[in-house]
Amino acid sequence: MKHLNASGRFKSGNLRYYFRPPGQKGIPLPDAPADSPEFLKAYLEAEKGNRPADIRARFKTGTIGAAVQAYKSSDHFLSRAASTRDVWRRTLDDIQQRYGKGHLADLKTRHIRQDLAPLKPHPANNRLKVWRALARFWVDAGMLDHDPARDVRKRQAQETGGHTAWSRDDVKAFRNHWPIHTQQRLAFELMHRTCASIGDACRLGPSMVKDGWLTYRRQKSGSMATVPMQTNAPDWFEFDTLLDDCLKHHKLALTYIQTAQGRPKSNKSAAQWFSRACNDAGLPNLSAHGVRKHRAAVFRENGASEDQRMAILGHETHTEAQNYSRSADLQKVITGTKLPAQSEPVGKNVFKILK
Repeated sequence: MKHLNASGRFKSGNLRYYFRPPGQKGIPLPDAPADSPEFLKAYLEAEKGNRPADIRARFKTGTIGAAVQAYKSSDHFLSRAASTRDVWRRTLDDIQQRYGKGHLADLKTRHIRQDLAPLKPHPANNRLKVWRALARFWVDAGMLDHDPARDVRKRQAQETGGHTAWSRDDVKAFRNHWPIHTQQRLAFELMHRTCASIGDACRLGPSMVKDGWLTYRRQKSGSMATVPMQTNAPDWFEFDTLLDDCLKHHKLALTYIQTAQGRPKSNKSAAQWFSRACNDAGLPNLSAHGVRKHRAAVFRENGASEDQRMAILGHETHTEAQNYSRSADLQKVITGTKLPAQSEPVGKNVFKILK
C-alpha cells in the first residue's frame, strides 16, 4: 500500500498510520491491524480523498455509541489478546452502527435478547460475550447502575468439538504432498515440534531458544509455553529431525515463518494460507489448530502426564488439557503406544529419543 506513514502507536499496540501522498495533508487511519478489513476499507476511502468521520462527533455523550467507544479505549478492552480484540472490534462496530444513537440509560435486558434472537447458537453466544464485557465495563465505570446483560442466558448449542484433530495418516499425507523446501512444510514442522498455534508460530524465532529450550508467551491466553527445541526430549515427545531439514532450505531471520518479502506473517493471513495448504494436500476439513490437538493426543497416548502436556502447549487449566487430548486412542492410553523405530539423531543440539 502506497503513501502510508507510521507515526507512533495506539494504546492497543497497533501502529498509528496516516495516508499521506506527497504534498497533501495526512489522513489518519483507524486503530486496527494493517491487514484487517476495517483498516483496508479506511485506506481505500483515503485514496478517494475521504476522511474518516470523528466517531466522538457522531455519537453524543450518553448514547450507546459513545459508551462503546469508551470501552474500546479502556484497559478492559486493550488488555485482551490482539486476536480477541480483532474479532471483538467487528462486533463492537456493528453494535455502534445498529444502536449507537440510542440512549445508554434506556438499554434493557430484553433489548440484548432481541439483538441475539436472529442468530444461531454459536454466533449468538460469541456476541453475548461482547455484550457482557460491555455491560460490566459500563457498570464499573459508573455509566450504568445495573448490568443489562447479566440475566441473558447462553444459548444451548450442539457440541462440535472445535477444530478437528489430525491423525497420523493426515500428518503423513501432508508431508507427502508438501516437499521439505516449501514454506507450507516448514510451517507444519514448526507447529508439529513446538505445538504452537499458527498465530504463535508466526512469532517464533531463533532468538527465543536458550540452552536448547524454546520458551514463549501465548498471544491468546498470555500463558507461558516451553518446548525442548535443541536438547534431549523424553520418549513420549516423538522427536524427528524434519524441522531441522526444513530450516536448511530457508534463510535464518527474526522469525522462522516469513512472507515472500521476508516479514512475519499476520495471524489471520497465516491461518487462511495454511488452510489452503491443507486443502491442496487433500485435507479440506483440517486446519493449523488441529495440529496442536494431534500432538496433545499423541503425548497422552505415549504416557505424558497432564502437567507435562500443559507445560508444552501452554494450557492454564486441566480441563483445557483434557479437551485438547480428547482424540487420543483410549486403548493406547491404557496399554501404551509403541513408538515408531527411529535412528539416533546426529549432532549435539538435537533430541535423544531412543536410549
